[in-house]
Amino acid sequence: MIPESEAREHVLARSPALPVVAAPLTGALGLVLARDVVAAEDVPPFANSAVDGYAVRAADVAEAPVELEVVDEVAAGAASSVTLARGQAVRIMTGAPMPEGADASVMVEDTERLDGGARVRIGRSVTSGTAVRTPGDDVRAGTTVFTAGTVVTPAVAGVLASIGVSEVHAVRRARVAVLSTGDELVADGSPLRPGQIRESNLTMLRGALADAGCDVLDLGVVRDDEEALARVLTSAAATADAVVTSGGVSMGDYDVVKAVLSRIADMRWMQIAIKPAKPFAFGLLPGPGDRPVPVLGLPGNPVSSLVSFELFARPALRRMMGHARLDRPVVAAVADEPLRRRPDGKTHYVRVVGAFGDDGRYHVRSAGGQGSHQLAATATATALAVLPDGDGVEASGPVRALLLSVV
Repeated sequence: MIPESEAREHVLARSPALPVVAAPLTGALGLVLARDVVAAEDVPPFANSAVDGYAVRAADVAEAPVELEVVDEVAAGAASSVTLARGQAVRIMTGAPMPEGADASVMVEDTERLDGGARVRIGRSVTSGTAVRTPGDDVRAGTTVFTAGTVVTPAVAGVLASIGVSEVHAVRRARVAVLSTGDELVADGSPLRPGQIRESNLTMLRGALADAGCDVLDLGVVRDDEEALARVLTSAAATADAVVTSGGVSMGDYDVVKAVLSRIADMRWMQIAIKPAKPFAFGLLPGPGDRPVPVLGLPGNPVSSLVSFELFARPALRRMMGHARLDRPVVAAVADEPLRRRPDGKTHYVRVVGAFGDDGRYHVRSAGGQGSHQLAATATATALAVLPDGDGVEASGPVRALLLSVV
């Protein structure tokens, strides 16, 4: 067996960065910016009211309550042509431009309409600048709003839209081909014959790839036929940035996957000191122009396949897409029940259900059956508890948890 760190380093060092593309902002969510973004305009571009109410001269309401003449009304998207004089006010809506001469807004709750709206009683005094958003209050033209390496989140996309950016330079999304292998797999819903099982890994991995931000090319289930598998993999390498397979990497497995990949790719077949997901394969398929296309061979047991994806495939794909943070968050947690194991020279990844408690700590308990085939028990897991070689963790003991989701 080899250490987990050695397998990880091997994979990451051979997962090439993807090209930078000009991506429309509407399709950039989750991408990593490859260039700094400098604002070309102020946000907001003009002084505007932060409240619904009345635009006033602060000096006129210093001795509130006072009554003022209402000389105009302005809504967001419009502008007043009035220059406010002494003793006057303009009824104004949130976001509307401040009229000339006004230096403050009074919220409607502190006012009373008089004479059918021709006049207004201002119930409290305000100082100059009250409830006024000045030009560039959020973003000033010429400032670097986001640096290269920033992930386009919904909020980042909103800011980019606010400064008029419709296209960004970013590392493009990985196109990942995924397939499962095995004559025993049934994917069409037909009745099972003796020795057959229903396909689950492919469905699971499609979702995991999409969750990692990849575009998924579903190649389906490939039977245990060397020529057919070779054709599928060669075709995938011509169009995909990476290939993920499930099944056929364990010691003693029927060796169709090994035979084909050993022939057409530069492979390393690994036995990693972890449980589950000890067997793992990684290599490079020749792509167009001999561009290397990583191929990640995951185990066939569904839980092993999922854990292997989380520990090796997901970080590799995120590295290819320019992410600085490759792994899911790992938190210091507390075991609410004993998490037992036996010494065997491996790190165990125990599927657990966890949540943050009132004490601010992340509390975990076993998700149920820990067999590498028991996907149903794993499906509800929110984290993987990391148990170093030894006897495990006692109740109330500390444990590191890799978060799969946060609830």
